[in-house]
Amino acid sequence: MSEQKRLFLLDAYALIFRGYYALIKNPRINSKGMDTSAIMGFMNSLFDVMRREQPDHLAVAFDKGGSVERTEMFEEYKANRDETPEAIKIAVPYIQSILKAMKIPVVELEGYEADDLIGTLSKQAEKEGYKVFMVTPDKDFGQLVSENIFMYRPARMGNGIEIWGIPEVQKRFGVERPEQVIDYLGMMGDASDNIPGLPGVGDKTAKKFLEQFGSMEGLLANTDQLKGKMKEKVEANAELGRLSRQLAEIKTDCEVTFDADDYEICPPDAEKVQELFEELEFRRLKDQFLKLYAGEADAGTQISNTPTAKKEAKVAGSGQFTLFGGDPAEAAATIAETNSRKTIKDVSHHYQLVEDGMATELFLQQLLQQTSVCFDTETTSLNPLEAELVGIAFSWNVGKGFYLPFPEDQLAAKEKIELVRPFFESDTIEKIGQNLKYDIKVMHRYGVDVKGKLFDTMLAHYLINPDMRHNMDVLSETYLNYTPVSITELIGKKGKNQLSMRQVPLDKQTEYAVEDADVTFQLAQHFKPELEEAKTTKLFEEIEIPLLRVLADMESEGINLDKNFLNSLSTELDNDIKSLEQKVFKAAGEEFNIGSPKQLGEILFGKLKLVDKPKKTKTGQFSTSEDVLSYLAKEHEIIKHVLDYRGLTKLKSTYVDALPEQVEEATGRVHTDYMQTVAATGRLSSNNPNLQNIPIRTERGRQVRKAFVPRDENYILLAADYSQIELRIIAALSEEDTMIEAFKNGMDIHASTASKVFGVPLEEVTREQRSNAKTVNFGIIYGVSAFGLSNQTDLSRAEAKELIDTYYKTYPKLRNYISEQVDFARENGYVQTVLGRRRYLKDINAGNQVVRGAAERNAVNAPIQGSAADIIKIAMINIHKKLEEGKYKTKMLLQVHDELVFDCHKDELEEMKQLIQSEMENAYKLSVPLDVEVGIGQNWLEAH
Repeated sequence: MSEQKRLFLLDAYALIFRGYYALIKNPRINSKGMDTSAIMGFMNSLFDVMRREQPDHLAVAFDKGGSVERTEMFEEYKANRDETPEAIKIAVPYIQSILKAMKIPVVELEGYEADDLIGTLSKQAEKEGYKVFMVTPDKDFGQLVSENIFMYRPARMGNGIEIWGIPEVQKRFGVERPEQVIDYLGMMGDASDNIPGLPGVGDKTAKKFLEQFGSMEGLLANTDQLKGKMKEKVEANAELGRLSRQLAEIKTDCEVTFDADDYEICPPDAEKVQELFEELEFRRLKDQFLKLYAGEADAGTQISNTPTAKKEAKVAGSGQFTLFGGDPAEAAATIAETNSRKTIKDVSHHYQLVEDGMATELFLQQLLQQTSVCFDTETTSLNPLEAELVGIAFSWNVGKGFYLPFPEDQLAAKEKIELVRPFFESDTIEKIGQNLKYDIKVMHRYGVDVKGKLFDTMLAHYLINPDMRHNMDVLSETYLNYTPVSITELIGKKGKNQLSMRQVPLDKQTEYAVEDADVTFQLAQHFKPELEEAKTTKLFEEIEIPLLRVLADMESEGINLDKNFLNSLSTELDNDIKSLEQKVFKAAGEEFNIGSPKQLGEILFGKLKLVDKPKKTKTGQFSTSEDVLSYLAKEHEIIKHVLDYRGLTKLKSTYVDALPEQVEEATGRVHTDYMQTVAATGRLSSNNPNLQNIPIRTERGRQVRKAFVPRDENYILLAADYSQIELRIIAALSEEDTMIEAFKNGMDIHASTASKVFGVPLEEVTREQRSNAKTVNFGIIYGVSAFGLSNQTDLSRAEAKELIDTYYKTYPKLRNYISEQVDFARENGYVQTVLGRRRYLKDINAGNQVVRGAAERNAVNAPIQGSAADIIKIAMINIHKKLEEGKYKTKMLLQVHDELVFDCHKDELEEMKQLIQSEMENAYKLSVPLDVEVGIGQNWLEAH
């Protein structure tokens, strides 16, 4: 008997929305500033189905104009939905174009929903002997399931795909027959579609009624068997129940016809698909498409034990399978022809290995005659503090370059470095590179200073397009339409079998290394005019590039760590954690794994029933997330203990136990890595270890800072911190006179605000009033709402609203500034800091209120946060310069938020206090004075 044919029907909008919201916190933005999350989410789902299931037949159903019939029955149907986000409106035409190019039918019918189209097609195909899979996360489709019709729910949040046949539907809805799902939905209603249901009937009651009466009509005919309130409610709302059932029922008689020939998978228009993917900048998806089409072995991975996995049609010995039939080699050749992105194989290039002797002399002569050269170091490690040079690549013409290899013997390598020292230390030759901070630190290990003008392509692109990724492969593919050779092709994937660059043959090292230098050189030519256009050249040359040198020095310096103190703190934390555990177990009446959200949820909400209607996660377990628990911590001691337990275990694993492991063997110090190109606001972020997230609000969190200590007994730590810099900036930018006066007169700004807002003399302001004023002061910068403010204080929502209104009346210019920023962003698509750093806000005119609201908050917040970042960067550059010029022993070690930490030599202490404070306070002139507090101590906590 031939195998049963299978049809897959995709619910387009359900998959598009799901893809968009899955990436809502970290949307995919391409170089044109377009949000491509929704398109990417949908394509991932489509390719996943094609790869896993290799279907014979497939179609995609779209809604068109909503369900006219349901809206006529019930005006409020789906009326609760927010306007469709802009990114999704843009996505649909693109998705339909891609489907058309892939020769996949798009099914849509004016006035009908995709559910009804899928319902109709499923039943038709079933009659023709097909097995049908409805690809959608929407549980309502359970009503259509039969012996041959299945729900295929895509993978998400770490859970695999789910296939629901009759048994799964029976279990999920507590029904005997899938069509009873219509009655279940009718009774319970559906908040997302605004279907009212029967008042007072939830999941459990609906299941109970179905067990007892079998259907909605069965229930309505037997209301005499109900009691009290429930009887009244059901009888009074019988018509609403019937209407709800009608709204929930998926139609199976639309004007669409299943066409076996049309829906059969066939070869796509590969060129068109790739064109669209390139326009959208979908690199990974394009590769996946090529694999699917060319039939690489890994394109045909199967999932076992699902009713859909069909045997792989493998040609004996070919080891390959192609989705569209035909010869894999032929398909691959078609792909190669239509793949328009170039690689090293397609481009004529001249990359030379520089041999010893005469060749080296000639190369050096040429090198020193140049005015601008791109260089790239090849090393044995990503850690610049232990990396040894394997070679250096140079390029100063498109498509050309040289590779200078270095011997493994370090003495010989140090001798060879002397040959290129004149180039690196030349003030007149511009040095181009990608992530130059790394190369500068490597050269520093060999005693070479990289002097002269610098151009870092990663930093340049960060200023041009802060929301995109900045690694070289992405930049090369986006701006040059060229894919560089991947490092894994040379040394293999991460793991114990990965080679060192030294083990790679010299000819391959040459091609790979010089290609990097060549591509980076080309990117620099591309970015220079773009910086000019965005008016950020000055910011690049005067802030970001000089800062790169400062950070390289700070990172090489590192900071001393008291390991013994951390060991004793670890033991103390163990004891604290154990005692909290016992308190939680006692309150729970049993022992369990507090670290397991599932077990914790069962105890708090299943067993102890701490709240009436506990919040659940998508997978149906009780939610024990931070926001859910912190909301309940005031009322329930067990929750307070659980939150403390979480805080301490995280502190222990992330810092107390991890920091000693991050001490560099060669130096005995901790060297954090400062990232200049991560935060779109312009702030620095730190990595390995991340020093910016050490909790400072808890006693135990503060203790971690004690572990950071001076170099030796001749030094002391000095910490200098900008006081309330963001408030000072907002006062200056908004020109709010009353605030400016308060700062000028050195008044306590929070008490001053409280006095104004609460209408009391300054000396009569209570602690609570000051605290509430402080919350509003900082909250305004982040667009705090009455709801947010009442959560952060003891105020009711009405009181919070009144406080915010009064605040704006007191500071009218502040309110004007906020609306001016939003207007500026609406017109220009970006906002900027005092130094012209731009933050692009593509969603500022979005139709969806939630999405637009986030962009509006950024319009106010980015100039303030970004200006604070700019100012501390200026201070760092100026202080570093003074320390170098004065040949001081004091070194700058850390930058955390608005604070700088120094290893200060005791002989220089008084001089340093003045120098550092003066440089920080005078870094940038605002109409408000900047105020810096300086502290010293035997450890970072004391100094802070």
